Amino acid sequence: MFRRNHLFYVLVPLLFLSCGDKSFVPKPRGFERIEFPEHVYKKYWLDNCHYGFDLPVYAEVKADPYPLAEECWNNVNYLPFGATLHLSYRNVKNRDDLFKMLNDSREMVYKHVMRADEIVENYISAKQFHGIFYELDGSTATNAQFYVTDSTQHFLRGSLYFNSRTNQDSIAPVLNFLKVDMLHLIESLEWMK
Repeated sequence: MFRRNHLFYVLVPLLFLSCGDKSFVPKPRGFERIEFPEHVYKKYWLDNCHYGFDLPVYAEVKADPYPLAEECWNNVNYLPFGATLHLSYRNVKNRDDLFKMLNDSREMVYKHVMRADEIVENYISAKQFHGIFYELDGSTATNAQFYVTDSTQHFLRGSLYFNSRTNQDSIAPVLNFLKVDMLHLIESLEWMK
């Protein structure tokens, strides 16, 4: 009996001493360090779609699996980053068709206006084409979109999406890295007759 009481008088004070003000403080959330590969490209041709561009060696092109996708809708999958660039190519039939595609592209960007902090339009002008590169800041589903056209035959639209819910702070380095690839794709774009 003495041992049981003695044990009680020893353990109870230890219990109260252990409940001091030294509470556990969790570490703040962090993100993994990402090692970016070099921007190395190879020419990629979509012969049936009448255009080609420089594709990063760490990406692959696949046909868009969406059931209503048209023939020349393709996805550039950036495998190490969990991101997909959706490319939609169309032939320009006439002036009204071109204006409809331009309007549709603008609507696709500005439907994100409710979640975007800012939408920046960067105009593209080259010998073979012109267009707009859109940068969407904020908690939007897509953070970069573009369209380019020669206004007579070819129209290409691209939208970058991440394959998971995004946090603007955590994707910023990857987004900046992939914007370089998107701009290089545009600069290297070639139309086929």
